[in-house]
Amino acid sequence: MSEADSQQPKFAIQRVYVKDISFESPGAPDTFRIQGKPSVNLDLNTKNQSLEDGLWEVVLTLTITAKAEDERTLYLAEVQQAGIFEIAGLEGEMTEQTLASLCPSILFPYARENIDSLITKGTFPPLMLAPVNFDALYEQAKLARERQDASVQ
Repeated sequence: MSEADSQQPKFAIQRVYVKDISFESPGAPDTFRIQGKPSVNLDLNTKNQSLEDGLWEVVLTLTITAKAEDERTLYLAEVQQAGIFEIAGLEGEMTEQTLASLCPSILFPYARENIDSLITKGTFPPLMLAPVNFDALYEQAKLARERQDASVQ
């Protein structure tokens, strides 16, 4: 490989996989008789780690908790959707943005499908998760870090 090739930006998906997955319906079968619209809470988290030169693991965790009006938990579904990505030739902030925005955007449809499958297999109505704007989440987190850094100085 020539030196020019090593400087070219490179992004490739090596693998997409489920790292961890779980579903709990602690009150079943009693919860199946509960009427009314449940409150649904989505918790979303991402993390990444360098595996070796140019290879990164990114993990997107989605946790869905549905509760009845009386606050009883109907179900808890969680998936850690992971991917191994080859990222090379990007400068610092571009690598950070790729890991925090592009990679989770690729993983999200897989995670959403797995969450929906878990919930429907638990005999609950499907949950139609809206797309997530990971670019906006990245920018918000970056702005919050900058404000925090400015207040510390």
